Amino acid sequence: MAVTQFEITSRRPLANGKSFGDVGQYEEVRGILRYAVDPENPANSTITDIDLAPRNSAGQVEFAADVHVMRPVDASKGRNTIVYDVLNRGNKVMLGMFNDAVPAVVSGDEDPPTDVGNGFLMRHGYTAVWCGWSPDAPRLAGRMKLYAPEAIDRGMPITGKIFSQFQPMTRVRHLRLADRFHTPHAAADTLEPDALLTVRDQPDLEPRIVPRDQWSFALEDHGEPVEDANFVYMADGFEPGKMYQLTYTTIGAPIVGLGYLAMRDAVSFLKYGSETDGNPTAGEIENAIAYGVSQSARFLRHYLYMDLNQDEAGREVFDGVLPHVGGGMRGEFNQRFGQPSKDLPSVIAQMFPFTASPSTDPVTEETGGVLDRMTERGSTTKTFFTNTGAEYWRGDASLVHIDPSGRTDVEDHPSTRAYHFSATMHGPGIWPPTDTQVVDGMRGQNLLNSVDYSPLMRALLVRLDEWIADGTEPPPSKHPRVDDGTAVPAASLVRAFEGIPVKFPEHVPVPRRLDFGVDPNRDAVLNLPPTPSEAFGSLVSDVDEDGNEIAGITHPDVSVPLATSTPWNLRHPDVGAPDQIMGLTGGPRGSTLPFARTTAEREANDDRRPSIAERYDSKEQYLGLIREKADELVANRYMLQEDVEEVITRSGDRWDWFTNGQGG
Repeated sequence: MAVTQFEITSRRPLANGKSFGDVGQYEEVRGILRYAVDPENPANSTITDIDLAPRNSAGQVEFAADVHVMRPVDASKGRNTIVYDVLNRGNKVMLGMFNDAVPAVVSGDEDPPTDVGNGFLMRHGYTAVWCGWSPDAPRLAGRMKLYAPEAIDRGMPITGKIFSQFQPMTRVRHLRLADRFHTPHAAADTLEPDALLTVRDQPDLEPRIVPRDQWSFALEDHGEPVEDANFVYMADGFEPGKMYQLTYTTIGAPIVGLGYLAMRDAVSFLKYGSETDGNPTAGEIENAIAYGVSQSARFLRHYLYMDLNQDEAGREVFDGVLPHVGGGMRGEFNQRFGQPSKDLPSVIAQMFPFTASPSTDPVTEETGGVLDRMTERGSTTKTFFTNTGAEYWRGDASLVHIDPSGRTDVEDHPSTRAYHFSATMHGPGIWPPTDTQVVDGMRGQNLLNSVDYSPLMRALLVRLDEWIADGTEPPPSKHPRVDDGTAVPAASLVRAFEGIPVKFPEHVPVPRRLDFGVDPNRDAVLNLPPTPSEAFGSLVSDVDEDGNEIAGITHPDVSVPLATSTPWNLRHPDVGAPDQIMGLTGGPRGSTLPFARTTAEREANDDRRPSIAERYDSKEQYLGLIREKADELVANRYMLQEDVEEVITRSGDRWDWFTNGQGG
């Protein structure tokens, strides 16, 4: 077995011994997993540069990862199913989505307490698991990472070209060569004459070259540049909102693809390992579901594409996969000099194929599907692809189920479904509405989208589990389609927003085909910066007379609206690039555009949308309509009965907020 040791560093009752419904108490186990894998085994041989990894005396490659397990104390009362949360930049995400838990605040506590929120995962008896997979995750308390060796060629670290992108929110003179506080890929030569820095205003517009003598590899210290291979410096400052792209030579190549083996073999160990092996869940696990958000969803899409789902013994590891808001992208997760945290436009994430079933790119004439390898060997793993409107406006989500030309629907693979949450943004809506994202300070011209779609996610997790456990077919896919006219070009919606007091985006970027010159034998990038060509046929959902999306699963707060909820928002002038859609780098943010309270207020605002008073007789009538829509979602299996009352309560809070003029 690839896991050689589970080194337990902490074992304690979860939430101070709280009991979760009929399941009872949970315990949480934290520690380090240690691995030794056979680089020649076909299950491992597709990991880039594993042949260049140091080997132990048995010829195996060793590495380690942080791990965290939450399991029912009485396993007989549990679901016997792992829900594995793919960490996002070292952070746990599923407790926030499924349990409405508050994210942990980064502190000096190496073993911080766990907020279990509403206890959903525990009440349903799931075993929750996390494992470090990213070697560039920062070493901050509460975050988890992979400890991976570097590739060594003839006794020396590897050097080669790398391509990075940055978009500051304020004018600064230096930028770290990494995503936020992640471990950077250092410049091999700070004086490299051929290093190239470009700047552009939109991800799909032509870049402008910044002359080499205007920037350097340096860090500003007390107003002066100090040579530093981990930073890029420009005396005139980097402008907020501009998109800078840097191509340079780096040294050192951690084997990032080992993150896939860390995830796969951690779950294989918990699923198949014995008590003698040190497995805390021995004999308890029948099925496993992988869940990932944004970066983590792209990680899972790439995992499926490579078909790494069989362990060294040829056993299927994950029975279900739920990549959420990954759009049609993958990423640098098994690539020499890979930057796992990079999720920006004009990067290697946007590469064919996109659909689960095979489709053809009419420009390149390539044919293929994300699940081709898994289909060929007869894998029975089930997958739900879920996205919000934000990933459609980013330009890649429609590619999950529409061919690259944007002209033809591609039907579900037999083992997949695809769902779109109408009129929502990248993350669950922020309440109460604000125009500023607390986490990073990003600010929009409009209030941020406030529709909380987490009840829909909880339902889909249960539906995926049922499909795996007893073959119950999940509800039909719901998303924009070409054949019924609900999938349209984003720019075509400008007229739909006439008469609504909001600035419609003047430019809606679309992803372009990029030639990276990938070496198929090494998964190494040969052509940097990449050469762009034709745009993909990206589409979004059409909207109703209020500007709310009509395709996909519609939350009651959208189908019985108090506002127009858009998946897009424009950047506030304070953070630069006010003509650019928020979140073209990082998580896209949407808008909340409140309805006027009265006819007089509507007329004063030149707002063509009927006011709240013109739509609803009272709060009671409004909440009655919310209940009808919630019950309809339950009947169609897109919402759980247990969430209905909470949805109604939160809709009541929305009524109070919007009718009290706080949206004005």
